[in-house]
Amino acid sequence: MPFLSRTQIIVAVGAVLLAIYVLDLVRRRRLSEEYSLLWVVASVVIAVLGFSTPLLTWITRVLGVLGEASTVFAFGLAFAVAMLLYLSIKLSRLGWENQVLTRELALLRHEVEALRSAERRDRR
Repeated sequence: MPFLSRTQIIVAVGAVLLAIYVLDLVRRRRLSEEYSLLWVVASVVIAVLGFSTPLLTWITRVLGVLGEASTVFAFGLAFAVAMLLYLSIKLSRLGWENQVLTRELALLRHEVEALRSAERRDRR
């Protein structure tokens, strides 16, 4: 097995700790399973890259990156960008759903007020 650099060990151990933390968040119901799968997969990929020097070296050569640490950083950055895009899409959808619900609530309140005022008129 080729020698692992200090950076690789730190990245790999950090990724394993992140995966454990994500699983703990799911267990305590502070993170939904939908998001946890993305985080665990990303952590596993980073850990594999950190522990597997030949694989990391091969990917670095194929991508034409100067150093292995840069490859790991690039994967992390790509994941962060993908996660931000995904969350932006979810946030946009939630904003749209919120507008629809607000309109429906306003219409229902209007109908309730109309029914109450009609009921008051009928009582007189």
